[in-house]
Amino acid sequence: MIKTQNLSKRYGDVLAVDDLSFSVAPGEVLGFLGANGAGKSTTMRMIAGFLAPSAGRVSVCGHDIEHDPVAAKACVGYLPEGAPSYGEMTVAEFLDFVADVRGLAGARRAERRRFVIERLALERVANQVIETLSKGYRRRVGLAQALLHDPQVLILDEPTDGLDPNQKHEVRRLINELSKDKLVIVSTHILEEVHEVCTRAIIIASGRIVADETPVALEARSRYHHAVTLRFDRPEQFAAARTALGGLREVAAVEADDRGLRLTAIPRSGGAVLPAVSGLIAANDWDVPELHLEAGRLDEVFRTLTQSPASAGAPARGDNTP
Repeated sequence: MIKTQNLSKRYGDVLAVDDLSFSVAPGEVLGFLGANGAGKSTTMRMIAGFLAPSAGRVSVCGHDIEHDPVAAKACVGYLPEGAPSYGEMTVAEFLDFVADVRGLAGARRAERRRFVIERLALERVANQVIETLSKGYRRRVGLAQALLHDPQVLILDEPTDGLDPNQKHEVRRLINELSKDKLVIVSTHILEEVHEVCTRAIIIASGRIVADETPVALEARSRYHHAVTLRFDRPEQFAAARTALGGLREVAAVEADDRGLRLTAIPRSGGAVLPAVSGLIAANDWDVPELHLEAGRLDEVFRTLTQSPASAGAPARGDNTP
């Protein structure tokens, strides 16, 4: 439903997006990740038709975004970074304006307007001027306008920015519901969102794709994949375990949290340490109130891929071609 081919964007001497090619199918929720300045928002704007690429092509629902922009944009609901709107309008006036632009009329217009107001809890501010709203409410108004025409494709740039934890939960739940019959691209710097809403993640660095995988596959790259974390109540057992864990041949390193009395046994590459750690606990009769087998740490993988000078030129593991 969305295909980018050799997509690039240059601002003078600065190459913001460098030869991106990937496709996204219906039912997928693609997380688009990268450090600040990596090219995330620029890529989203080109897909949505708000920026013209310097090179390459974008196809949305079979429509070329440059050669058939009206048809392509009709398929897209777009929440830009910062959720810009007309601050002097009330929420109701703004949604009516968007409905006019989208060509909504009659019963369908009333139904969609009612849906977005109720689903995003905008009833109490419907007649309030947008510039007087909190950041969280302005973000919800931005989501409402993106959803108003019930698009096939949703492009959401930092959709939960400025929301409190309860509001973030509601928006993530809404994205999960919508993904059943829509294609969703979510740009975010909040890594927990990747776990909660995304079926796939692309990480970019310096405008290039450095990873294109499922969240589970990305976690498996982490040095903490299959690591075991233990918490102790007794300092003497914590100290003894710190030494003993370091002596296990399956363990590459032991990380210690002295204040929390926690130890993390990191496995050698491709190995598993849980059986050895469990045997050590039993042999020494240690009191371990918490033991956790880690899937991996996405934040560590993200830092490795986006901070390494070599990573910008590294190929993605996943299939990122149309």
